[in-house]
Amino acid sequence: MMTKSGTPKAMKMMINGEEVEVKGEEILHHNTLGVEVGTNCPKGGDTGHGSRTYLKIEDLGSTDIEVNLIRDDFRETKGFELFLGGDAEYYTLIQALEFAVDELKKATKEN
Repeated sequence: MMTKSGTPKAMKMMINGEEVEVKGEEILHHNTLGVEVGTNCPKGGDTGHGSRTYLKIEDLGSTDIEVNLIRDDFRETKGFELFLGGDAEYYTLIQALEFAVDELKKATKEN
């Protein structure tokens, strides 16, 4: 059975000079996956307008997880790949992503 740890924790963080409210949750199954997400969007444009969005997914216990950064020829980060092994990881990832999407939608309405 999969559960959430309870009320999402909230904090403020600075991302490239802009304050963003971030909420976090622990997703429990046979593994524990942590997720933190936040945004100060909308700000009316691109990064120069101050828009920032943050997402963190972290192994908090027994998660088979691997991350690979995707870089261009100049070693600039262009993206990432996330690999998870196991059924529990599959289910906790779905819960973590659903939490992230829900929180981003709520934050967008509040900002």
